[in-house]
Amino acid sequence: MNDIVPERPAPANVLAKQGVAAVGGIAGGILLFIMRALPLPLGIAVGAVVALVGVGALFSKDPEDRKPGMIITVAGFLAILARVPIPPLRSFAGLLLGIGAVGLLAMGIWKGIKFLIGLKSRS
Repeated sequence: MNDIVPERPAPANVLAKQGVAAVGGIAGGILLFIMRALPLPLGIAVGAVVALVGVGALFSKDPEDRKPGMIITVAGFLAILARVPIPPLRSFAGLLLGIGAVGLLAMGIWKGIKFLIGLKSRS
């Protein structure tokens, strides 16, 4: 329903959502890569802060904040688990953080391309 039809200009609200999703996806992917590369004490502290922010969004009154809140909470817990001294758990959490980072970057780039195509259709 929100797909862009080449013959018609893209609605402004669809373009706005795609632009925000593109920036959010690219920024989120970069931040996950940074969180994965942080040293031990700083990585745990940043992971805890991210998890707390995500829990706060989970309990938001706005239902649209719950899905991003869940993703942020999981990213925070994975950042913490990627620093524990149990090698299999540490490796698995690091792998999931990397997959999440690549996925967010890919989604952000895809939404950015759709945004630019929609923006071009308006001119």
